[in-house]
Amino acid sequence: MVRRRQSICRRLWSFGDVASLVCCRDSVRTICPQNICSLRAHMEGKYYSEEAEVDLRDPGRDYELYKYTCQELQRLMAEIQDLKSRGGKDVAVEIEDRRIQSCVHFMTLKKLNRLAHIRLKKGRDQTHEAKQKVDAYHLQLQNLLYEVMHLQKEITKCLEFKSKHEEIDLVSLEEFYKEAPPDISKAEVTMGDPHQQTLARLDWELEQRKRLAEKYRECLSNKEKILKEIEVKKEYLSSLQPRLNSIMQASLPVQEYLFMPFDQAHKQYETARHLPPPLYVLFVQATAYGQACAHMKSSQPPRQDKTLSVAIEGSVDEAKALFKPPEDSQDDESDSDAEEEQTTKRRRPTLGVQLDDKRKEMLKRHPLSVMLDLKCKDDSVLHLTFYYLMNLNIMTVKAKVTTATELITPISAGDLLSPDSVLSCLYPGDHGKKTPNPANQYQFDKVGILTLRDYVLDLGHPYLWVQKLGGLHFPKEQPQHTVIADHSLSASHMETTMKLLKTRVQSRLALHKQFASLEHGIVPVTSDCQYLFPAKVVSRLVKWVTIAHEDYMELHFTKDIVEAGLAGDTNLYYMALVERGTAKLQAAVVLNPGYSSIPPIFQLCLNWKGEKTNSNDDNIRAMESEVNVCYKELCGPRPSHQLLTNQLQRLCVLLDVYLETESHDDSVEGPKEFPQEKMCLRLFRGPSRMKPFKYNHPQGFFSHR
Repeated sequence: MVRRRQSICRRLWSFGDVASLVCCRDSVRTICPQNICSLRAHMEGKYYSEEAEVDLRDPGRDYELYKYTCQELQRLMAEIQDLKSRGGKDVAVEIEDRRIQSCVHFMTLKKLNRLAHIRLKKGRDQTHEAKQKVDAYHLQLQNLLYEVMHLQKEITKCLEFKSKHEEIDLVSLEEFYKEAPPDISKAEVTMGDPHQQTLARLDWELEQRKRLAEKYRECLSNKEKILKEIEVKKEYLSSLQPRLNSIMQASLPVQEYLFMPFDQAHKQYETARHLPPPLYVLFVQATAYGQACAHMKSSQPPRQDKTLSVAIEGSVDEAKALFKPPEDSQDDESDSDAEEEQTTKRRRPTLGVQLDDKRKEMLKRHPLSVMLDLKCKDDSVLHLTFYYLMNLNIMTVKAKVTTATELITPISAGDLLSPDSVLSCLYPGDHGKKTPNPANQYQFDKVGILTLRDYVLDLGHPYLWVQKLGGLHFPKEQPQHTVIADHSLSASHMETTMKLLKTRVQSRLALHKQFASLEHGIVPVTSDCQYLFPAKVVSRLVKWVTIAHEDYMELHFTKDIVEAGLAGDTNLYYMALVERGTAKLQAAVVLNPGYSSIPPIFQLCLNWKGEKTNSNDDNIRAMESEVNVCYKELCGPRPSHQLLTNQLQRLCVLLDVYLETESHDDSVEGPKEFPQEKMCLRLFRGPSRMKPFKYNHPQGFFSHR
């Protein structure tokens, strides 16, 4: 027991706790901490201070001592519990010994706690002192920055100072020393002194301005003389006008005889003065184009082309009224009371009526319009009426096709010559259903118009090519409220557009005639295209009908075309049925408005021994490729108006090849349903057993591609 106490005393003495050491030496007598501290101070000649001790101790070692003390306490408590549970005579002594050791450890923990609080207080004090230094430095920095900013403002004011003479555009130094007299330039003085140089240049500027003022007065006197001469010539010209009118009236029979209606053209030009700028540009450029075409066809003087006639329709008086300023009535004040009485009796219009009036005013057309009659080779005429919407600043067109002989309209050709679709997509993507002016959308929002699509039947279609013929160009980046008509833009598009219009009318009329035959099950093939097909074609067309866009989208074998984005709502859609025996081939046809420059697209579905499409039969896919991909072989002579009928005839030939090359089931007795009549070099090729669909002329056999 004595040895254990001695070891504890040595450990605490090394730790520096005098109170613990005294408790270990004499466990019977209790000594207060004050007496111990005074005793140690008396022994060392100075007082004990824990704050000074903190600076000498290592925090890491204190932490290790803390862990060791806690472990010893846990051990002693466990031993005391164990001794109490066993019981015995000598247990009380051992428990008392361990209690003393535990007290020593508790005192150690209390001292460590005091040291930790002292360290924390010192850390806070040091942090506060450092923060005060940083705040002081920050305040000094702000003061310096404020002084720098003030100096920069003063420097900027000095640099931006401008004198009055800097606003004067002086001549260059080289010109000044070259033209100025020596008494003003004073080169020996001004070359080295910028201030004297500037003064000399200002003196030279003053001399020049005096000379120009004198010259200006001379020009004014000459101008007055010229104005008097112009007035004399105007009087002479005004007297000349009646004489010219009498001469024009006398020459009318000669104009009619020579087909030179100068008087009629003069009246047209007089009316054209009241056209809005876009319609005027269209009138001038279309007239010039017609005269140029007539001049190229004949060596006679320019006259109006018979294939293109231009005219102006509408009320000239209403057009003149648009440009007249409103007259100020002098009786407004006198009649104001009577008008107020009438307005109070009238019922105010509702909000819906006001919006309708605003919409009508927004969509108001100019009273004058331009008529273009474009005559084609087969005496069919395309009548175009161009309008100008004043508030929207766009042009619209209405179309109508007339033929020399009355056409019997097939059921499937109903939309071919329809005014709503005959000019659709004349240029790719130009369907004419929305306004080309981006600024119109803001105008529509104010009056509750969602889109112009609902009004195109009454107003006409605002195609982009119509705007270009009128010289209007609308950038897409930002709305333009004022667009000026440009003659060069109209002239650059006039010839191309007229050719496209003629091609569109001829193409639609050719399709119109072809559809009449197709509805009767006859595929018309011209003599120029007979070599493209074998002499005998057994399969025949039994049905040709038009289908709606929604019906085409719902067909299960047209998903590829729909997913590829080739089935737009501006296209025309048809369904063809080709039969041979028990085999029925359905063909869904997409006819682009730009036919025949853009070929039709066929999607096939064969009903024979099950349903076969391009998804489950490679040969069906090959048949579609023959018609859709290899269409250039079927174009025939230009302008390729026979492409659609040639594709249908090729489809009948392909169905014959498909059925005749199909292997015969030997278990079935009797002759083959489709005997082979076409000559083929090989019936099948490759693991997919592709059939020979390519027709070779003039040999007359079929082979693989």
